[in-house]
Amino acid sequence: MEFLRPADWGEALAAKAAEPAALPVSGGTDVMVELNFDVRRPPAVLDLNRVAELAEWSVGGGVVRLGAAVPYSRIIAELSGPLPGLALAARTVGSPQIRNRGSVGGNLGAASPAGDAHPALLAAGRDVLVEAASVRGTRLIPIDGFYTGVKRNCLAPDELIRAVRIPVADGPQQFSKVGTRNAMVIAVCAFGLALHPRSGTVGTGIGSAAPTPRRAAGAEDYLGEVLAGRGLWESGGPLGAEVPVRFGELVTAAAAPIDDVRGTAAYRRHALAVMARRTLTWAWDDYRRQIGSAA
Repeated sequence: MEFLRPADWGEALAAKAAEPAALPVSGGTDVMVELNFDVRRPPAVLDLNRVAELAEWSVGGGVVRLGAAVPYSRIIAELSGPLPGLALAARTVGSPQIRNRGSVGGNLGAASPAGDAHPALLAAGRDVLVEAASVRGTRLIPIDGFYTGVKRNCLAPDELIRAVRIPVADGPQQFSKVGTRNAMVIAVCAFGLALHPRSGTVGTGIGSAAPTPRRAAGAEDYLGEVLAGRGLWESGGPLGAEVPVRFGELVTAAAAPIDDVRGTAAYRRHALAVMARRTLTWAWDDYRRQIGSAA
């Protein structure tokens, strides 16, 4: 196995072009497990740790440009304000050691349905873009079209993830996850929710309950119509007991879980309904407090 260690982004793209089958590694929290257990045996490993720009983030025009290798620990410490949903998801990732190494770029590259960042990214809105680059140029991939199957994404063989562009939150965001233990846990299922009062829309993300991370589009439409139709965006009034229940039902209907070693499909459906109701209640309580403070 060849070991490639580019000094900068240009060298990284050139190396990937020359050896498209090279496996990118930065934090290595997923890759090294697969290599150690001989699940994957690529012809080359492409070490990106010397590419400093991948570990940088910036904010401009209402968008956070998050470098692919910014670790979860820094997202928690530095981006809880503009990206609250992603920061909440980051807090649930493994142990402190894993959070110091793992990154959103690694989660996207692995494209596991159980990846913790995916529900938060989907909930953050349809304007979330994955910045993919190669020696041929850069393209922006909408998050909705990024996942193509179980542990598969739409990257071309010579492309690398450079950054993710995520709109700054304009309303409350929540994340909830069910797992067997706090440290090193792989999600049995997970759910992300974001309220977008500026556009009058709702974002959702389902994890570990379908072949790919996905939205609950019917639940988004239902809640958006309720909030607009009842004037709740403006008033911040109570939702009513029936709204979280129906929202949970629609989230469950959007999932396509299976039975596996971590849980049954029936349990995942039940857990998603509970998480959807709870996250909606938490987020709406936050929004009502914001409305009250502004008034």
